[in-house]
Amino acid sequence: MEESAGQLDVSNGLWRSIIDFLNFQLLKIGDNDKSIIVTIGLIIVLIVALFLTRILLRLVYKVVTRKLNSDEKLRFKGVYNFVTYFIYALVFVSILSSSGIDISIILAATTVLFIGLGLAMRELFQDIIGGLYIIMDKSVLAGEIIEINGYVGKVIDIKLRTARLLTRDEKVIVLPNHLFITEQILNYSQNFKRIRQGISFRLPVDSNIEVVEQLLIDRVKEIPGVLSNPLPFLFLEKFGDYALHMNLYYHLEESFMEPKISSEVRKTILKTLTEYGIQIPLQKMDVEITSKNNPSA
Repeated sequence: MEESAGQLDVSNGLWRSIIDFLNFQLLKIGDNDKSIIVTIGLIIVLIVALFLTRILLRLVYKVVTRKLNSDEKLRFKGVYNFVTYFIYALVFVSILSSSGIDISIILAATTVLFIGLGLAMRELFQDIIGGLYIIMDKSVLAGEIIEINGYVGKVIDIKLRTARLLTRDEKVIVLPNHLFITEQILNYSQNFKRIRQGISFRLPVDSNIEVVEQLLIDRVKEIPGVLSNPLPFLFLEKFGDYALHMNLYYHLEESFMEPKISSEVRKTILKTLTEYGIQIPLQKMDVEITSKNNPSA
């Protein structure tokens, strides 16, 4: 009995030591009933709760994106990034509230802090608001091709303050989110992913347009990236003084590669016309030379 009582005293003493350690105050703000007390136990609970939340969020991300394609994963990731911020904040506030800390005091203090920061860091808050606007308005989604401030690129990530664009020359541009509110955006993917592109060139006035059209269609539709349905077609734009002004239209499935594909189409047009002895007419210019001493010459 004495041995059991001794073990019980040791266990109780160890437990009290653990409780005392967890209740050890690291920080105390205020001296009344609404004072904020930060203990070691509170810090441990916060760390464990945030760690478990992170694991759960990653599990949800893997389950949701398991059957999505690359563009759909990018779009979900943009929403996921914003949702995680709010979930972490909710977990943080819930832990503080359950520990007996009056959240209203923290909210009041942070409100005053945010007002002061808002004056000093106005652009930062504009970027955050811009990020929220992008997600809610869906004007720009991850995976879409856009043009903004002279940059054309694919949106690869949208975060709380910035968005990243992958340009056609494989450079990553980081743009602040407020630009998506203040600047004009050209979205190549919002309406249809497929786009139509045209290449202008000239033909001699005596050319057989039907034959040229069939030759170019057969060659151009074989270029990787050019759709065979709908087929490319040749359009007579206008009659010139020395040439027929033509435009070859074709459709692309991926607008992001348009400059490279258009270059291949131009080379194919030039190669085809050269093979069949059709010379692209050059613009003619008549130059009249007059003598200064003899204007009638």
